[in-house]
Amino acid sequence: MTAQTIVIVGATGDLAQRMLFPSLYFLDSEGKLPKNFKIFGAARTDLTHEAFVADVHKAVKARAGKYFTEDAWNAFAQRLDYHTLDAEKPATFKALAGLLKDSGETIFYLSTSPSLYDAISTHLREADLVKPGASRVIVEKPIGRDLASSDVINDSLGRTFAEREIFRIDHYLGKETVQNLLALRFANALFEPLWNKVSIDHVQITVGETVGVEGRWGYYNDYGALRDMVQNHVLQLLCLVAMEPPASLDPDSVRNEKVKVLRSLRPITSLDDVRHRTVRGQYRAGVADGKTVPGYNEEAGGGESDTETFVALQANIDNWRWAGVPFYLRTGKRLPSKNTQIVIQFKDVPHSIFSGESLLSNRLTIRLQPEEDISLSLMNETPSLEGVALRSVDLNLSLTDAFKNEAPRRRIAYERLLLEAIRDNQTLFVRRDEIEAAWTWIDGIIDGWKRFDIKPAPYVAGTWGPAGAYALTERNGQTWYE
Repeated sequence: MTAQTIVIVGATGDLAQRMLFPSLYFLDSEGKLPKNFKIFGAARTDLTHEAFVADVHKAVKARAGKYFTEDAWNAFAQRLDYHTLDAEKPATFKALAGLLKDSGETIFYLSTSPSLYDAISTHLREADLVKPGASRVIVEKPIGRDLASSDVINDSLGRTFAEREIFRIDHYLGKETVQNLLALRFANALFEPLWNKVSIDHVQITVGETVGVEGRWGYYNDYGALRDMVQNHVLQLLCLVAMEPPASLDPDSVRNEKVKVLRSLRPITSLDDVRHRTVRGQYRAGVADGKTVPGYNEEAGGGESDTETFVALQANIDNWRWAGVPFYLRTGKRLPSKNTQIVIQFKDVPHSIFSGESLLSNRLTIRLQPEEDISLSLMNETPSLEGVALRSVDLNLSLTDAFKNEAPRRRIAYERLLLEAIRDNQTLFVRRDEIEAAWTWIDGIIDGWKRFDIKPAPYVAGTWGPAGAYALTERNGQTWYE
């Protein structure tokens, strides 16, 4: 059923101000929100209604830019309300219950530290704010820092909400190009017959960032690149590339296939695997975005640490479709470019009839950022009167250009996710067994690093990681596509 109220707990925080309220504003301006839908901001800060609305106005206007209109804002502002809510003060939850007694279906968005999930969900339950079948909760990553701690968080949420009422967000799943992976694979006859070990040589997934820890050294140092990025964003992309065709697009059909992929990942636990299938790195001082930047341990709030800021992995999926096909995963901070892409590298033609011509294998590249586009490289004959001269040419599909009339602006990923949560559709959200399977694989790698004392190798800020990242692919006769 469609929700009628959303309560954003942590409404004064960065995520709510930068992403959630602007996303709800855009949904409202396009007529996507239910007619009487209410938006409650809730946080420890003692704010008047007017002050809260003024803060949201500033945040929405800054994010919307040229797409902001006062008419749309005035309509949106009528939906807003604010309530002071403190996780350490149960009485504030009782007061909120009085305000929401006639609200119908309600979503609680916990835009807070996961360390507060238990207290907040407990107080929501004890204040009778959670109605069976009429309440749901949205929670942000990280869901723990290993399998044991994620179980603690999920157990605490499960004492208040049923599993089908828990919406775990990974904002990458709201990106248009990520969603287009399903369409590309399962709505086109061209690719699916080739989408296997017979035709594909290897797959590369890169999530590169030019920024450092941006003042969050304490948080990042507790997680590192493997926990912060690979466990969720990168593995979600891997699942969408590698999953079998689901029976339908209903939530459980899609998520069942993703879980199968995660459970088919070959463990990386032995000394040989840890040394040859993983690379840890940590950036040193260098140049990024044209500016001199400090090393990780010299960042504000930093100190001596062995936390990795870069990780590259060779993942193998042990099933019939993908046996023998390496999946190279790479992510890091202070890299040369902000770049998220998936590269499907096809195998060479079995025999070339073009004497003296060097043939390049076909390659499908799906870019998520900075631009959203898809390109397929094909060998093509160049205009010439002297024999046959071949050159690789890209067929390009720019999603921005192709759909500029339907979607004149680039949407915030949270728009799609919030709309699906309002409509009670869990397809784009992460199920508990997905998290458990992902953490099981990640925990094995972390344990191997500890047992065999694998320290991060240094790399200069503004480069693509330590030399070991290149050896990871080259020992199999392959190279990173950059």
